[in-house]
Amino acid sequence: MATCQSGSHTTEQIKAILAQVLAAFAEPMNAARIQEARESACGDTCKMLQLVLPVAIVIQQQVIQNYGFSNDGEGVLKFTKVVRSHEAHDSEIAAMAAKLKSTFLPPLTLPTHNGTAGNS
Repeated sequence: MATCQSGSHTTEQIKAILAQVLAAFAEPMNAARIQEARESACGDTCKMLQLVLPVAIVIQQQVIQNYGFSNDGEGVLKFTKVVRSHEAHDSEIAAMAAKLKSTFLPPLTLPTHNGTAGNS
């Protein structure tokens, strides 16, 4: 099995951790917390990052701490880096990571200015 950059987690382990993180987001209480934060943000991207992201980080921390990642923002960042190191060569991890991101990040759209953005 391939190992990640840190050498401590295999591709299969990363898949298992991602599956558990996704399952944690699907738990009714966590899904309700994310939805409440989304509704409070009213579609504003900045508010989404201020309100939804902290909830998402806590949910991730609850899972990843069981796999050797620290129970803080640094642990989430390290987990994210490990996932990214696997995305390019494992389509299943890439799909799971995209699903995870879509759970708590708003879709990124470029703003248009008078309908001219991107039309040069």
